[in-house]
Amino acid sequence: MIATIRATLPVCLLVVGLAGCSANVTMDEPTIPAPRVAKIPVKVALRIPEEFEHFVHEENVLGKESWTIDLGRANATFFTQLFGHLFDGLTIIGPGDDARDFQFDALIEPTIDGFEFSVPNQSKTEAFAVWIRYRFRIFDREGNNASNWTVSAYGKSRKQGLRGSDSLRRAAVLAMRDAAALIILQMDKATSISKLAGGALAEPSVRAARMAADTDVNSAQDDSEDDFGVFAIGGIDDE
Repeated sequence: MIATIRATLPVCLLVVGLAGCSANVTMDEPTIPAPRVAKIPVKVALRIPEEFEHFVHEENVLGKESWTIDLGRANATFFTQLFGHLFDGLTIIGPGDDARDFQFDALIEPTIDGFEFSVPNQSKTEAFAVWIRYRFRIFDREGNNASNWTVSAYGKSRKQGLRGSDSLRRAAVLAMRDAAALIILQMDKATSISKLAGGALAEPSVRAARMAADTDVNSAQDDSEDDFGVFAIGGIDDE
């Protein structure tokens, strides 16, 4: 079922000497055109965890503005479309399904590691910005972890009219498209997923090396003093 936009103008509750605003942002289910690249010759299963499909971020900005951003279903639809374009075959597996009941070369499980946003009141600009960090765990047909890849994406949209929720929604869509571009260009190089074609298994030595490298990257990110810097890789700006 196609999600509907539940965008509303910020509702301001005025009390003597105090003003507070709230806004709800629910994403459309976006579409992505088929990329003009050769498909990766792998038959893939996509398992979308419930927490990914129902991801909602809630945050109070500067103690005044309350924002609720629902990304879940839009993310699930977007990456289903993307991987359908990117691989030779795609099978959707439910979170409660047994993967052994399906035929595939590789299984991909996405999660959201981090989500941040900024609004004009914070940045002192006329722009809304969104940072999303995705993680893609890749398994071979026997359930061995073949790769553990993080993708950091960024989108920015200028404030338009009175509807801040529209601008924030636009920034989130641009961040998702940024992630898609990085995945299209780098996924096979970063994960070697094409080596799992035909039911090949991940090599133990390669698995160990990849997992160690991923752990090092995550540790460096966790030690960063500027979390925004972690996300600002690549990026799409509608200006």
